Amino acid sequence: MTTLFDCAIRWAFALLLCLLTLLMPMTGQAQPSDPDDGAEDAASGPPYPAGLDDPAIGSDELRLRLLPLTVDELAPLAEAWRGNASDATQAVVEQTLQIREDGSSATDAQKKVRNELVEKRKAVFDRYSAVVSSLEAKGGDKALVEQLRTYRSAITVEETANLTPTELADQVLDWLVSPGGGMQLALRVGIILASLLGLLILARLVRRWARRTFERVPNLSQLLRGFLAMVIYWLTIAIGLMVVLAALGVNITPFFALVGGASFIIAFAMQDTLSNLAAGLMIMINHPFDEGDYVTIAGKGGTVRNVSVVSTTIVTPDNQVIIIPNSKVWGDVITNVTASDTRRIDMVFGIGYEDSIEKAQEVLEQILSDHPKVLDDPAPLIRVNELGESSVNFIVRPWVRAEDYWEVYWELTAKVKERFDANGLTIPFPQTELRIKGDAYGNMSPAVNR
Repeated sequence: MTTLFDCAIRWAFALLLCLLTLLMPMTGQAQPSDPDDGAEDAASGPPYPAGLDDPAIGSDELRLRLLPLTVDELAPLAEAWRGNASDATQAVVEQTLQIREDGSSATDAQKKVRNELVEKRKAVFDRYSAVVSSLEAKGGDKALVEQLRTYRSAITVEETANLTPTELADQVLDWLVSPGGGMQLALRVGIILASLLGLLILARLVRRWARRTFERVPNLSQLLRGFLAMVIYWLTIAIGLMVVLAALGVNITPFFALVGGASFIIAFAMQDTLSNLAAGLMIMINHPFDEGDYVTIAGKGGTVRNVSVVSTTIVTPDNQVIIIPNSKVWGDVITNVTASDTRRIDMVFGIGYEDSIEKAQEVLEQILSDHPKVLDDPAPLIRVNELGESSVNFIVRPWVRAEDYWEVYWELTAKVKERFDANGLTIPFPQTELRIKGDAYGNMSPAVNR
């Protein structure tokens, strides 16, 4: 009996073990999530590449690795860097509180540690800003971007507001002598100033080269040459300055956005100036006149001294300087007196009715032939043109070089008076004969001159 009882107990225990063995897989099947636990753990990791949230990562390396990231990857990465900024700020706060607690017994080593923590936090802030800027550039949520930037600025403002005067003075002095603070700023300012000086020298050399190049281009006015050289000069400075700023790590993208947004406002507010600019470009392209030409424009006559993109400056014969907007110049009749190499002088001389026309003709021809600056080709013209009220009028039209116009005009006027006097030819003044009705024809009253 005992043997049978023992066997029964053994069989029952074996059966229980079998049942437990069978129930264990069923229990595992009752928890289907077990095979996916590894996947969930992998999915719970950051969506961005590992190591991008490490405060020790280099700034240049981080900026390069941010390039392929999407908005969905950048948003959590920015949150991670905000956590890094929070941790770095917490370390600075704890060290600051410790120094305040120690008071006058605080050592220079403690202050040095705080300065090192501040420098580390500055590096974290730089990388934090790079991530936020990349998020913004790729179309991230504007509210999130604003919140992330506000967090950093709030830390700086509130921390500065809570500093004691001594701490503030120490921080300013430390910033001035720190390689990443005042020294770096001074270095950047020095680089920018040196770059500006170098750009000015380079731009002048480029402008000089451009002028020489444009002088070889035929049919290009002096005005247009000067304008193109000026454009190249300022473009050289602008492009060079942008290259320098970009090399220093300054983000120049907002500058282009600002220029694009302000273009419409500037164009609307400067309609008249833009009209003068367009007219100035038309003058330079069509070159109806050039510097040094004597012109009559907008009712004013003078020698062109300078033409800018908005105005034209002329000097009158009595040395008055007149500045005329280019819109008025281009929109009015332009008379260029010195555009041709030769000019015709139109003169009128009168002789008395009692004088000999043949004699006067001979004297005038002799005067013109004797003058060395009167051109033979085209030949001068001398003709009786009018029987006036008081004189017989000759038109005298000699041709001269443009630069000799006024000299010949004045000399011929003087010569005609002298030669007429020498040959008994009179230059009459206006006169009227008055006859009284009833008198005999031969009994005339004396002539009344007026």
